[in-house]
Amino acid sequence: MYASLTTERHDDRAHAGHAPASLDLSVIIVNYNVREFLEQALRSVERAARGLRVEVFVVDNGSVDGSAEMIRTYFPDVHLIINDENVGFARANNQAIRKARGRFLLILNPDTIVQEDTFRTLLAFMDRHPEAGAVGCTILNPDGSFALESRRAFPTPLVAFYRIIGLSHLFPRSRRFGRYNLTYLPHSEIAEVDALSGSCMLVRHAALHYAREEVEALQRSEIDPNSLRHTRALGYSGNGAGLLDENFFMYGEDLDWCYRIQQAGWKVYYTPETRIIHYKGESTKKGELRYVRLFYGAMSRFADKHFQGHYSRLFAALLHAGILLRASATVIANVFRRLRAPLLDFLLALGIVIIIGKARSLEAGMTFPAPFYAVLAPAYALSIVTGIAVCRGYVRSDPQRLRPVFAGSLVGLVAIACASFFLKEIAFSRAVVLLSCPLIALMLGSMRLAQNARSRIPRRAILVGPRSEAERLRKMLANHPASTFELLGYVDRGVKRGKIPKSDTPRLGSLHQLRDLVRIRRVDDVIFAAAGLSNDAIFSLIQQLNGLPVQFKILTEGSRHIIGKASVHHLVLPALIEVNGAPTGLRTPMARRAFEISAALAGILFYPAIRILAGVLQRPGYRRLADRLLHLPAVLSGRLRLIGIHPHEAPFVPVDLGMRPGVFGVTDGLPNPKPDPDEIARTYRLYAANQSVSLDIDILQHAIRALLDEHDSNQVYKK
Repeated sequence: MYASLTTERHDDRAHAGHAPASLDLSVIIVNYNVREFLEQALRSVERAARGLRVEVFVVDNGSVDGSAEMIRTYFPDVHLIINDENVGFARANNQAIRKARGRFLLILNPDTIVQEDTFRTLLAFMDRHPEAGAVGCTILNPDGSFALESRRAFPTPLVAFYRIIGLSHLFPRSRRFGRYNLTYLPHSEIAEVDALSGSCMLVRHAALHYAREEVEALQRSEIDPNSLRHTRALGYSGNGAGLLDENFFMYGEDLDWCYRIQQAGWKVYYTPETRIIHYKGESTKKGELRYVRLFYGAMSRFADKHFQGHYSRLFAALLHAGILLRASATVIANVFRRLRAPLLDFLLALGIVIIIGKARSLEAGMTFPAPFYAVLAPAYALSIVTGIAVCRGYVRSDPQRLRPVFAGSLVGLVAIACASFFLKEIAFSRAVVLLSCPLIALMLGSMRLAQNARSRIPRRAILVGPRSEAERLRKMLANHPASTFELLGYVDRGVKRGKIPKSDTPRLGSLHQLRDLVRIRRVDDVIFAAAGLSNDAIFSLIQQLNGLPVQFKILTEGSRHIIGKASVHHLVLPALIEVNGAPTGLRTPMARRAFEISAALAGILFYPAIRILAGVLQRPGYRRLADRLLHLPAVLSGRLRLIGIHPHEAPFVPVDLGMRPGVFGVTDGLPNPKPDPDEIARTYRLYAANQSVSLDIDILQHAIRALLDEHDSNQVYKK
């Protein structure tokens, strides 16, 4: 079903009656711009739903990443509800709850993966515990550790204050201080708790419409509460928990819901019998002021709603004091993080100036006056750092550039040199300043070169899964213009009897050797193949490797992206797309034009040599490249882009990108020589969102390599 429901407005106790329940479970997922995570979550839901009567709702809150199109294409049985804007977590869930027909409702985040047994285990638990209104399971972090939000207590004044000021982290085993996340309870025990995480919460549908005692009365009358359409007509008041409170836009709605479920006489449980993984989007980083404001603001709203009078005032006073402390700490941490690079540059520059000054004074047999060390040296170092900052040398998107370092060093030199003409007292130090300038530029530049070199070292990775998936990943990495992974080999369940097919990807061992392989080979990333492993097996292996300095990722089935902690690495373009993130640091049109002209002139100079090689060697690859270079003068005149649209792909490129035809296409050198329209559109969108000189160079290198490949003429087109 497709509908735009952004204008719906409902009270959280509206719709006391509901349609006849003919299903075991209604799974509800609210999505906002996390297409790849959503696809992986839906595939895990498909596995977990086998043998059960399950319906799945996805409520899309105005995503622009193609999530709705992906669902229509790959998951046609999913009930899709599309909102024109982000209406919030609570309201979006309520839209699906009103349509749900399952005996139970599962509220599930899109950035989660459930085990194959999760649905059956949770449903069986609820059937064994008729007094339960909601149940949650073990939530794992991407590194396999236990996520504290799996179970929580209500934020009473002291509980909330202990969390805000950090006592809950200092004394997690204390029953007093560790109350908020119940850290004093073993993870492996079933427990009745106050609240669960909205990332995975199974709720009894009847608990929304009836108090527990009302359900028991209906059952004694041999009436199924799930089959009633109009409860009030039969004399029942319908004092259930109601829907989610839409006054909570983000955070706190799950806490409030669990509170109202218990107010209606139901119990809330945590069970460790099954697990999910929650990747947790980076859009709400806990170090940001926005997170502090939203999270603790939700706590305050919860207190105002449920704790009235003096209790509420006490809570508010403690809460506001805690928020002030956390906000102040966050501001200080953010300022220090932003000033860390300039501060390091300042100290290095200052140290060089002082060392050169000492050496100069010893050579001249004199002692520099105190103002040199107290004023001039710090002023010189500060002027250099200021110059680097003015030249955008500390921009977060590209902090390792060399040009701002040399420009900033020159600015500092000029500033101090000019000052020496007006302040004769510091004229004696001109030689020190002149000698220090190239040394400072060399030192700061060398540091950035070292950082660049480290960042370009590919991460050592192994794939856990079948040989076929290892070969697929190897080919994708080989065709990727700037892959950050070096695939060492693969690990599978064990050697099968018979002859093992020849593979270009070495087999490193079996699953029981995985921990030793990761440790001995110094593996950085373990990539699990979703097509060859159950989610249960993946979760178990992640927990077995817990404690090792390794990151875990999942190669999604049948697609070209690897899901990791709050990020998706696309093996189509060298772009790392952060969840709910936005592209930053895009180049200006002037910078793009300067690069295009420079590259076009270089190509024109190389054209005669390439044409001669094509004739002498009789290799069609060189002829294809020379034919392509014939169009470079059109780049100089502005009629063509250097990197642009293939003519035959123009119908599939989104018009809103404003892209023009190019000598080389964005899709040149893709692993699939004939990409489908959806892949074409997505590739061009990725390019538009991440365009840079380095990306253009990567595409050019890959395109030229494809053109020179005599066995692949599918990449060529004629203008």
